[in-house]
Amino acid sequence: MPAERRILSRRVVPEHSLPDELPPLLKRLYAARGLVAAPELSLRLANLLAPDALLGVERSAQLLADAVVDQQRIVIVGDYDCDGATGTAVAMLGLSLFGARHVDYLVPNRFTMGYGLSPPLADAARAMGAELLITVDNGIASISGVARAKMLGMTVIVTDHHLAGDLLPAADAIVDPNQPGCGFAHKSLAGVGVMFYVLSRLRAELRRRGHFGTAEPPTLGALLDLVAIGTVADVARLDYNNRILVAEGVRRIRAGRARPGVAALLKVAAREPAQITAIDLGFVLGPRINAAGRMDDIRVGIECLLAPTLEAALPLAQALDSINRSRRARQTEMTDEASAQLADGDPRIGLCMFDDRWHEGVVGLVASRIKERRHRPAIAFARAQEAGLLKGSARSIEGLNVRDALAAIDARHPGLIERFGGHAMAAGLSLREAQFPAFAQAFDEQCRGLLSEAQLQRRIETDGELEPAEFAVATAQLLETAGPWGQGFPEPCFDQAFEVLESRCVGGEGQHVKYRLRLPGVGVLNAIHFGGAEARVERGALHAAFSLGINRWQGQESLDLRIEYLEPA
Repeated sequence: MPAERRILSRRVVPEHSLPDELPPLLKRLYAARGLVAAPELSLRLANLLAPDALLGVERSAQLLADAVVDQQRIVIVGDYDCDGATGTAVAMLGLSLFGARHVDYLVPNRFTMGYGLSPPLADAARAMGAELLITVDNGIASISGVARAKMLGMTVIVTDHHLAGDLLPAADAIVDPNQPGCGFAHKSLAGVGVMFYVLSRLRAELRRRGHFGTAEPPTLGALLDLVAIGTVADVARLDYNNRILVAEGVRRIRAGRARPGVAALLKVAAREPAQITAIDLGFVLGPRINAAGRMDDIRVGIECLLAPTLEAALPLAQALDSINRSRRARQTEMTDEASAQLADGDPRIGLCMFDDRWHEGVVGLVASRIKERRHRPAIAFARAQEAGLLKGSARSIEGLNVRDALAAIDARHPGLIERFGGHAMAAGLSLREAQFPAFAQAFDEQCRGLLSEAQLQRRIETDGELEPAEFAVATAQLLETAGPWGQGFPEPCFDQAFEVLESRCVGGEGQHVKYRLRLPGVGVLNAIHFGGAEARVERGALHAAFSLGINRWQGQESLDLRIEYLEPA
């Protein structure tokens, strides 16, 4: 398949009132991302939005305070992804920190129980003696599961961040910034962020009751590395509030104050904590934790995060690293098979793929890769444990809310989809295998009706050219610490024309390309284009969109351009 041509467009830099002492490059980058006033430069915890505006948080704090004071048995129902794992660990650690002595957790098996609080999971919680059940990163759609838990006599608190359906569960309290009627301004909290806020309000409630006596209440700062990891791994939008949470978590890791499990994961990944960035949370730590839930049992990831010492955490981190290697190999194989199902010039707008050999835990990653390669909404399906049922994972592009698209299909074709839920950019669903052709057609028609030709053009936004003096290690160091960069606050990307002096394929299968480039006024620069073998430019000039990286080797640092896209100039 030939390399696809993309559109490069430069971000508009609006008027701003950022301080003069800020480096000009940073002023330009920040303003282009909507940060136009000095107060938003301060990423202090004191600037976090107070929890009071979260609908249901006060009632949740009261119920949890009762449970802590009365030493009730609390069971946390988590989720099998990184957000759910970090959120479960934060809940376990935070409640124990506040004096809860009987706290345990349950996570549904992805392959046998499916997502969220189900009636069988409520039964399992009751069998553990649960008096209070609290969900993390799920529950807003668990109508029957909450009803079952209530019938069994449990107090139920739902904490979630997913979009609510037409009917809310009959829980004793619901905390979800995206539920109807919630006035919390920052709607982009991940599940782990919602739990952090609930614990923050619980701390205030216990303090009001005199639970801590004359002592200063325990702080939750030591949990912020987990909050940061879950937030970035779940691709939550880095609005101001989330940027504060992530920045503080990254600061803790860089200062060597991470949880032992996080330190162990960095050790097996051969990464120095002092050099970690927010981007690394999503590409280094998140996949290793996520792999356990995709391929095996997320409890391995949760137990790693809960480990009290580095020695206890290391074997678990090594197991996660091994699972992640297996996941990568399986993902590559499945992605190649999915690509083979899509002919060059495939006219479909919404892409659906299925193979009866595919692994249910990896289809979301396959859908993501196909979406990136084709710039089309994509859903990959695998056979579920239940006979005749398929489970699909959807990924979307800008301009299409895939959860709403599934809702529209469900309304137009009742019974076609068994279950669905999710976000604007990612969703999950189940349907009968016999319905796959009809659903694939309906999904394509839905996408075709909602996406314009302009939205179907792959567009790379850049921050324009760098000045010659800005091609320096010092600039890359500045950008490393100036974030956090991520979803909604993208990592700086520049575009420029270069002369190719040398290019050679590297990597196990020669899929990457290393370049030596010349730029007038700068000299010779090293660059790498991961996965860029098909687009390799052997000689002449090229125009590249790139970010600045640092190559660290034997105590030395040099500038490295990380090419995102290129074409002959």
